[in-house]
Amino acid sequence: MRYRIIVVVLALAAVARIAAQQGPPGRPAAASQFVVLGTASGPNSEATRAQPANVLIVAGQPYLIDAGDGAVAQMAKAGLRLGGVRAVFLSHLHFDHTGGMLAVLGLRMQLEVRGKLRIFGPPGTKTLVDGLLAASAPAMRAGYGIPGQPWSADIDVVELHGGETTAVDAFKVTSAVNSHFSRPEGDASTPEGVSLSYRFDLADRSIVYTGDTGPSPAVVALSRGADLLVSEMLDADAILATMRPPGARASTQPATGFEWHLHAHHMTPAQVGELAAAAQVKRLVITHFAPNIASAADEQRYRDAIKTRFSGDVTLARDLDRF
Repeated sequence: MRYRIIVVVLALAAVARIAAQQGPPGRPAAASQFVVLGTASGPNSEATRAQPANVLIVAGQPYLIDAGDGAVAQMAKAGLRLGGVRAVFLSHLHFDHTGGMLAVLGLRMQLEVRGKLRIFGPPGTKTLVDGLLAASAPAMRAGYGIPGQPWSADIDVVELHGGETTAVDAFKVTSAVNSHFSRPEGDASTPEGVSLSYRFDLADRSIVYTGDTGPSPAVVALSRGADLLVSEMLDADAILATMRPPGARASTQPATGFEWHLHAHHMTPAQVGELAAAAQVKRLVITHFAPNIASAADEQRYRDAIKTRFSGDVTLARDLDRF
């Protein structure tokens, strides 16, 4: 009898939480939010910006989008509970976008969170997660040292190849392969990595997250008509200038190696503006800054470059901004 009473109480509490999220009858559910946890690029760490991580809040529930180093700490700063995360979406498997995943998994187990955590990502995501769980095995066996009570992980990994539309709770997620691992012109070999961009079609709006990408027709198509586009941006020339000896000039030779990677696999401010204009999005938010914006003059220069291509609303995000 006592067990039944507990079950009923828990059920009523769950109904109350859902009702609070949805609001009174006849009124729409609470508006979604996109929280930018970290706006730096990698692999270097920044003192004033965390590595790439974001949270999408739908009906009061958080969904993690990329999980760079420090993602869990940034969630705490944003007033969000790790235990509430219902799913994780990884754009690609570079460490600056996945470095916080051990904390996501391990601390979730230590908190003894009940319920499945779904992790969506490109091919290789299952290998990543399996490796992290293997590394967690000693702590899982030990638990809190209570005999017969080890920690357990309830993880469901879904690998996406681009083009899929998946129902996640009450919204749809569509993925597209972008150009972050594209090969040089004339090279027909298959890239070793896959990088995904995501579109979230919610009850109140549509949001596209590019992740790391260079110019990409697939991302333009994915972003078409979106209410909010959250795009990466990188100043390749500024990065390369910091790598040259003092007084040395930029090379006039065709870009190769790392220089080619910066130009081909990331977006300049003007290219971000071109993407937003071509897709006819309503609002543009910029993240993944490299190098870090050091002054108001830098910020204005980037904004001006974007505005030469896109006349809509543009925000250069800071950590913990909400949209």
